Amino acid sequence: MSKKMEKNSIGNIPENPGGNPAISRIIEDILKNYRSGELTEKQCVSEIKNLYFEDLGFAKLDHHRSLRRGFPEVIFGSNKKPGQILEIALRILKYSDILLITRTDISVYNYLKKHIGNILYNEDAGLIYTPLKIPEKKLFPGVTVICAGTTDIPVAEEAAVTAYLMGNKVKKIYDAGVAGIHRLLSCREDLQGSNVIVAVAGMEGALPSVVSSMVECVVIGVPTSIGYGASLSGLSPLFTMLNSCSPGILVSNIDNGFGAGYCAGLINKKL
Repeated sequence: MSKKMEKNSIGNIPENPGGNPAISRIIEDILKNYRSGELTEKQCVSEIKNLYFEDLGFAKLDHHRSLRRGFPEVIFGSNKKPGQILEIALRILKYSDILLITRTDISVYNYLKKHIGNILYNEDAGLIYTPLKIPEKKLFPGVTVICAGTTDIPVAEEAAVTAYLMGNKVKKIYDAGVAGIHRLLSCREDLQGSNVIVAVAGMEGALPSVVSSMVECVVIGVPTSIGYGASLSGLSPLFTMLNSCSPGILVSNIDNGFGAGYCAGLINKKL
């Protein structure tokens, strides 16, 4: 970083609740330093990607995550107070059209709805989100989310909504576990036409291995905590997926539909 840029390092950004004027001044300095030759184009991009967060006291919002990662910061709703979620959400919406709140409930949705108009609630997954403003025909096709049983749908929906918000058209195939293999085989063409598949399963977690044996794309396995005692709250399907003999499987953490949907979204948009 040049000497001219030191005054604008992340820790010294002036207090500014709205954020826009401070960011504008920093970007202006970056452009001036670029024109004067103090910074190269590559250095400018690097500075912009890392230049700003907003400190709310109880949270530090990374407003430029969408610039670095292609998707804004997501609010993990569990154990947060409704007022905290609202304040974070309002600040995020100043910089992004996309808002996603995971692991929350209807009471928080009703609270936020009084202050934020364009939000939806996914009851299965416990998600609050803003629908995309772009038409469905402009979404990237190729993501499929499949789950083994009906009880796995909440995790599957978390993956599907996340991938959708990243600009992908998501096909859903639910209740197609290996206990009734004919159900899975009937979906063969949809699976083989996918660019990336998220396979969600509890119990023994065999679904990703079987799906992977049928397709040429990456399969992201998501173990769920659904199952009887020996499934060990998701550890058994996790170990099954990690030890799969079918190559091309990636595995997320237990019940982490968000992480799997995020990875699927990134992979599909790069193809």
